[in-house]
Amino acid sequence: MSKVPDLVKRLLVGRALRSTALHHQLLPKRVALPVFASDALSSVAYAPQEILIILSIAGVGLYSISPWVAAGVVLVMLVVVASYRQNVHAYPSGGGDYEVATTNLGPTAGLTVASALLVDYVLTVAVSVANGADYVGATIPFVAEHRPLVAIAIVVLLTIMNLRGIRESGVAFAVPTYAFMGAVIGMILWGLFRLVVLGQELRAPTADYKLVAEQGDLAGFALAFLVLRAFSSGCAALTGVEAISNGVPAFRKPKSRNAATTLLMMGLIAVTMFSGIIFLGLKSGVTVADPATAPRDIIIDGHPAGPDYYQQPIIAQVASAVFGHGSVLFVVIAAVTALILFLAANTAFNGFPVLGSILAQDRYLPRQLHTRGDRLAFSNGIVILAAGACLLIWAFDADVSKLLNLYIVGVFVSFTLSQIGMVRHWTRHLRTESDARARFHMMRSRLINGFGAIMTGLVLVVVLATKFTHGAYIVCIAMPVLFLMMKGIRRHYDRVAAELAAPEESEIDESMLPARNHAVVLVSKIHKPTLRALAYARATRPSSLEAVTVMVDADEANRLREEWDRRGIDVPLKILDSPYREITGPVLEYVKSLRRRSPRDVVTVYIPEYVVGRWWEHLLHNQSALRLKGRLLFKPGVMVTSVPFQLASSDRLKGRREPAAPGASRRSYQPPSKDTQVKT
Repeated sequence: MSKVPDLVKRLLVGRALRSTALHHQLLPKRVALPVFASDALSSVAYAPQEILIILSIAGVGLYSISPWVAAGVVLVMLVVVASYRQNVHAYPSGGGDYEVATTNLGPTAGLTVASALLVDYVLTVAVSVANGADYVGATIPFVAEHRPLVAIAIVVLLTIMNLRGIRESGVAFAVPTYAFMGAVIGMILWGLFRLVVLGQELRAPTADYKLVAEQGDLAGFALAFLVLRAFSSGCAALTGVEAISNGVPAFRKPKSRNAATTLLMMGLIAVTMFSGIIFLGLKSGVTVADPATAPRDIIIDGHPAGPDYYQQPIIAQVASAVFGHGSVLFVVIAAVTALILFLAANTAFNGFPVLGSILAQDRYLPRQLHTRGDRLAFSNGIVILAAGACLLIWAFDADVSKLLNLYIVGVFVSFTLSQIGMVRHWTRHLRTESDARARFHMMRSRLINGFGAIMTGLVLVVVLATKFTHGAYIVCIAMPVLFLMMKGIRRHYDRVAAELAAPEESEIDESMLPARNHAVVLVSKIHKPTLRALAYARATRPSSLEAVTVMVDADEANRLREEWDRRGIDVPLKILDSPYREITGPVLEYVKSLRRRSPRDVVTVYIPEYVVGRWWEHLLHNQSALRLKGRLLFKPGVMVTSVPFQLASSDRLKGRREPAAPGASRRSYQPPSKDTQVKT
């Protein structure tokens, strides 16, 4: 049974890889693009629609502003891409925004960025998978009825794929990501060809629907606020841009140049798809509303749509207008869009564990997050990310509209602080650089990062102002909580390190050297494990050696004493009284009494234990020993030594019986002769 967990692990994750195989896991640009860019590329499935949904509050007439809103989003995206190309060249170690902010703005700014990114990565998984479940639910009723359960199952599947290792997950995700890019760009090109060259009209399925405005007479500040809110929702298209700067170590050499090229390709492709979908959506007459109000705000043939109305996503409507509803290409577009939304979460699965590893190395997170698993992936970070995303999906019932209100706050916090940090980075280097060519490049980079800091800072203000009351306040609470938690972890590690610091050789604390070592062997009955523990304790040559048993039953204690004397075991046996039939308490009191008599002495407690091979056998043995060890570990000056005795069933764990060797577990105890006995 003990081999079953390992067998399941190997089936799901694969065989373990040597550390020397790490360089084989590095990604070429053609694989890195779908691995790190799937989040940013998939956002075109919902970011254009979110712009129209927010503008629909004032009616379809306000759709005419959407090109300008989209242009603002595109401008910000291009600025951010250009800014991050400077980041990956200056900081190729994979720390990304966290390293930039920490190095240039200090640990507080770095932790702020880290908390923002960690929250945003979890939200990326939740939003992408929940939105993908929406697409699938449109055609499969079972998925629509059990959307949270299906979304959680998809997260589990993604977790397993990423636990198998970055290269395998990258190859698995490359084909569908490229299929999505090809399908969407092909749809845009064919739609433009029909409009411009053939002069045909595109009609979306909702082109003839009417929309009842929630607030039809907006003007002045209210109108400006609504437009800004639409802009902030459209900025969801920028999520995932930072993932490449965090994943530079995963690229093949030259890492920085390959990462910068991949970042540029991602930005151009995302801008093309985002702009094309907005343009074709407006040309084809797409009509969308808030999913919560759509059943009453959408008017079909003079009547409200009703509770059974399903609002097709914008890509599905555009595909219907371009290729025809129900056509093969329409089905292909719908399928690859749903798939890319599921796979978009992979960006977070690559970014979160790397960032968690760096934070753990800096002692802001548990050290277990720093180590790689069997497949050279940061397994603990992957599992934590998946657990957090599943919790969000369950808590918000996989509702994309609710989850989106929490989105992008964290990423723009990291954008802004990172760009400010890069400005300080270039300013610091300009003070010492004398080469004119190098100074020119630095000044150009500083200008790009400075403009990026201004743009992302303004967007952050807009996002907070327009989304705070709609759910962004939750992120504004979660980030400080995570920030304080990481501060607390760092203080704990620093405090432990200070306590454990070894003094210099010339300053050895004499109190750390015990005067004597009192050995105590716990005895329940005389059998092979007891005799083995006695032999081992004697072999350590303690200052004194005694056996201790607890008298739970007087008759059993008397029989033990008689057999002890009959065998002539040359170790004194002490029987501790236990009127309440407890074992742990009397042993603890006796050990404390030894310590009180001589505080500089060490007491070593030897505990014989059985080693068994079946899961149910563990329930039948060693429970008292486990409780006792747990209590003794907190006693200063007390050492605890387990003396294992392997039973026959334990051979199942080894797969074969090992030959007898000195100190073999089932060798009988032979009392030492009078000449070799150690006086105690």
